Amino acid sequence: MVSPVNDPRGTGADAERAARRLSDHPWLERLARVGFAASGLVHLLIGWIAAGVALGSGGEADQGGALGALRDAPAGVFLLWGCVVGFAALAVWQALEAAFGGGEVEDRVKAAAKAVLYAALGATTLTFALGGSSDSGETSSDLTARLMEAPLGRVVVGLVGVAVIGVGAYHVYKGVAKTFLEDLRTTGGGKVGRGVVVSGMAGYAAKGLALAIVGGLFVLAAVQADPEESTGMDGALKLLAEQPLGTALLLAVALGLVLYGLYSFARARYADL
Repeated sequence: MVSPVNDPRGTGADAERAARRLSDHPWLERLARVGFAASGLVHLLIGWIAAGVALGSGGEADQGGALGALRDAPAGVFLLWGCVVGFAALAVWQALEAAFGGGEVEDRVKAAAKAVLYAALGATTLTFALGGSSDSGETSSDLTARLMEAPLGRVVVGLVGVAVIGVGAYHVYKGVAKTFLEDLRTTGGGKVGRGVVVSGMAGYAAKGLALAIVGGLFVLAAVQADPEESTGMDGALKLLAEQPLGTALLLAVALGLVLYGLYSFARARYADL
């Protein structure tokens, strides 16, 4: 007979109960909401920089450019550290949802992917908070180059691109179909405000378009066997600006990213955690 102390099933159950208590802890929920607000701030800055690029003022319209601009702002370092904590809390919460949240396999896989994403955002933000920097274009090109060195590397890069395009298409669908409302707690009358709905629709669509272009650049890099074609978000938005009516298109995407940032602030308050 196995004693309860040494029963691995009992240990596993205890660990799961502890994880569930942590995921439901009020402080983890509050800090996760800070993470949504941090995401909103980053997207607001990316949208602002993208609008500047469209109007000819230059800048790096990506996460690195946004975090660099935030660091240079008054009290920016303190805001960066707040973002680090928020992203870390979101990563922990999503990881717990993936491991112990139950539900469909698809939902748990999504939660795991989001945990990795928020952990990466937190790590990059920590780099800036400590005085370092990061260039998403160089990072993307370096990653592509390393992947291409592996067996079937070009195929892998192409598949990564297709996957990113798929994520972008899902964002567009989520905005158009308003399924993002399922992530929110409703207010009086079982609804959220019209402003939240409009900003979510436009924001998800704009972010999805930008991601689809990023994925397309991965595919182009695979086809041409040129890692330099994969230039990240900044390169994708600047490529958009080079197209016919590019200034208007980039301004529209920039506005959408700003609206996504505003939606993220609303999500910080209304997210169903």
